Amino acid sequence: MAKAIVAGQVQRCDLDYLSRGGKIDAFGFVIMPNHLHLVWRTKKRNGKETAQGSFLKYTAHEFRKMLYKEDRRKLVSFEVNDINKKHEFWQRDPLAIPLYTRKTAYQKLEYIHRNPMAGHWQLVKDPCDYKYSSAGYYELNEKNFSFLKDLREEF
Repeated sequence: MAKAIVAGQVQRCDLDYLSRGGKIDAFGFVIMPNHLHLVWRTKKRNGKETAQGSFLKYTAHEFRKMLYKEDRRKLVSFEVNDINKKHEFWQRDPLAIPLYTRKTAYQKLEYIHRNPMAGHWQLVKDPCDYKYSSAGYYELNEKNFSFLKDLREEF
């Protein structure tokens, strides 16, 4: 997960690209101020990279470009002393929970949609009011994100 994400500026990332290319199926997401949650299925590699690796690499480059353009001083907080990179935006070994059952999948989807309402965030009063989430897709049938597939059609 990201050390920091400016919600809204990373709204689509490359989920649309990976979805259209048949690399992933994205069923749900929420982009929070400092992390994101995805309910997705990786299907095949994106060239030599895994779909997850491709997503992390692409979004890291986009974060860097965005911060370089908007406020270069913010890049300092992401600096690392690595041979192959100057900045690190993503936590190593992000938590991945396999969703083998319908019950578990729906629990995780509900959890991520409620994340913006959590006590320490309090970003919205209703999950559907949070712009950077798939909650409106499931609750209000809003089709704002072309990359989303309906989890209810999978089980």
